Amino acid sequence: MFRRSNIAARIFQRQIYTPAPGTSVHCARRFYENLVPSCTIFDVECPDQSFCKFTDDGQYLICFSRNQQDLIVYRPTWLSFSCKGEDCDAFDLPPKAKRFESFFTQLYSVSLASSNALICKDFFLYMEGNHYGIFATSTAPIHEPPAAGGAIQGIPYIEKITFHLIRLEDGLVLDEKILLNDFVNLTHNMGVFLYDDLLAIVSLHNQTIHILQIRDSGNLVNVRTIGEFCHEDDELFLNSNAQCLAFPDKSKLHRLPGNNVQNGLQHSQPNLEDSFLTGIKQRLLSFIFQGIWNEEKDHTLRVQCLKKKFYYHFRDYAELIIWRVQFLDRHHLLIKFGSVDGGVLRNADHHPAFFAVYNMETTDIIAFYQNSPEELYLLFEQFCDHFHAASRNSLSMNFVSSHSNNIHALEKLRCVKNKASSSSQFVKKMLGSSLPYSCQSQSPSPYFDQSLFRFDEKLISATNRHRQSTDHPIKFILRRQPYSLKFKVKTGPEAGNTDGRTKKISSFLFHPTLPLVLSIQQTLFLQPSVVNIHFRR
Repeated sequence: MFRRSNIAARIFQRQIYTPAPGTSVHCARRFYENLVPSCTIFDVECPDQSFCKFTDDGQYLICFSRNQQDLIVYRPTWLSFSCKGEDCDAFDLPPKAKRFESFFTQLYSVSLASSNALICKDFFLYMEGNHYGIFATSTAPIHEPPAAGGAIQGIPYIEKITFHLIRLEDGLVLDEKILLNDFVNLTHNMGVFLYDDLLAIVSLHNQTIHILQIRDSGNLVNVRTIGEFCHEDDELFLNSNAQCLAFPDKSKLHRLPGNNVQNGLQHSQPNLEDSFLTGIKQRLLSFIFQGIWNEEKDHTLRVQCLKKKFYYHFRDYAELIIWRVQFLDRHHLLIKFGSVDGGVLRNADHHPAFFAVYNMETTDIIAFYQNSPEELYLLFEQFCDHFHAASRNSLSMNFVSSHSNNIHALEKLRCVKNKASSSSQFVKKMLGSSLPYSCQSQSPSPYFDQSLFRFDEKLISATNRHRQSTDHPIKFILRRQPYSLKFKVKTGPEAGNTDGRTKKISSFLFHPTLPLVLSIQQTLFLQPSVVNIHFRR
């Protein structure tokens, strides 16, 4: 048997052995154990801008100008230079290697935001099949909004939110979707979810789920709106019934006192806005009621059970609001409900959360899970990949490590669960922080494949998040023998940080396929970022 650490032996073994069915991609990814970043260029000369992420296919690097007005898109290239002799590794890198332009070529810069609006630099979604990008701009949020009919009190609102559909090949703006006097949680894509060509936008302020379809032609088409109404003709039906109440059959008017007919009708006309729950809330309460009703067969016990489990908590159920939404497939949504207080918080783990599965076609709630449900956690543990709902066109996202497809991730999850003091609190925290998943929030880089490499997840992980900066390099160690250190990733200057009083945060951008990593260290005072490039020489 050839040495598995020898890349030449791997190539020869690939020629003479056929991998087991369904494992060809996993076998090919093992080559990354040999193809790792081997060289680091510290403090690269680069433009002063915000780095967002690589697209999932690795063709584009998305950046924003420092004033959050312009979109800047780069194409990853590679450092090329010539040297004398056969062993180029023995020579120092040329001075141009310190320049950002040696690794990336700027394709274009597009102005997206107006003078009073800013680009949301934490929001970006990518349609891999069409090479479309979805960006968002918004005005400043108003934290004490005036009272408005149907709006949730306590939720801030933004005067104008604009979603831009852009063709990344040339930066052409294809279409826009504008929401006025609304609030969408755009941080880390929390309030928006993309599945294939369907886009779900959660309006927290108006408690509405907007379902849009992205056509191949580049148009954003409204498919349905879920919230106050569920069926497309619900509003028409209610308005027609309101007219019948306002103008009843004339043959029955003689039964009413003649002098008070007109005034009486005016005073008795119902206010639909105050009389009805929203459509989605009515579906939710009906499902809870029917579930409790079917628990008991005896009428007396059934009434007692309804009083205890439904009517006693009726106000709590009625005051739930939609927090977040994700697609499970093209017809089903996983909706997270909670209190108004936790609706706009980044970390709402200590607030009770409820989960419902909603069928968009039948407008029915088909499953409801109370706070810290063990049943939902078992589904989450065993079938975590189903909650990711990756697009059919995104091959790379199907190989992101999770505890349902990787034994090492599962062992770590169960170890944390066993150490928890309370099982119910662990389930509540895990589901509250994980579901619904933030769309496209994980890097598909093979260096985060936990069957290949071991690393400290407190310092770095596949999830795209800013982290507290550390002076120590982050090590990537082989998961299999000889368990050797393969490469390191270090943020900040090569000599380390001289000022330990300044709080620094770091982010890491891993290319999905190439041995190329950007480590960005920045302070909280908008000073220029320190960018390091880690690549294979």
